[in-house]
Amino acid sequence: MSPRNPVLVLAVALAALATGAARAQDNAVSPVLILPPTPPPNVVATYPAQDQTVAPGVLILKVAFDQQMSPAAWNYAPAPGAEPMDCVKTPRLLSDQKTFVLLCRVLAGKTYGVTFNAQRAGGFANLGDNPARAAALTFKVDARDPVTTVRRAMEAAKLAPDQMPVQEAPPVAAALAVVAGR
Repeated sequence: MSPRNPVLVLAVALAALATGAARAQDNAVSPVLILPPTPPPNVVATYPAQDQTVAPGVLILKVAFDQQMSPAAWNYAPAPGAEPMDCVKTPRLLSDQKTFVLLCRVLAGKTYGVTFNAQRAGGFANLGDNPARAAALTFKVDARDPVTTVRRAMEAAKLAPDQMPVQEAPPVAAALAVVAGR
């Protein structure tokens, strides 16, 4: 056997491996998740409930859907003919992936209203980006003693301690240390 034959055999083997690798890449599966079509999500529960009367002060608005929802998609607006609520801008999606909570303040003697998905674009949507059906909620606030703490507002909304409507951000120094790799 001449010294060139082993080189030729090696070259043919490498070419066969390269062809096999190219075929394997042609058959590679993309890591894209495609969800089947779903019906639009529906609101199944709220706090306060429709037409409920609550105490003034701190209020945690709670809205639950019948499907897992996207944490980045939400839209709420004042309901026609009712007072707009004074709330933080962004609701929090709880760990059940179906319930949003929003920290608000309400005043005595007023009727408040909120519409969920008044504008479908950018509104509450499930994991398949299917927008929820629009829903409206109105409730009254009486003149009893006000709720003055978030803890009492959470109890009224029947929320557990780990379902706080706002999450604390990590301290800036700790976040910078993580970024710097310390």
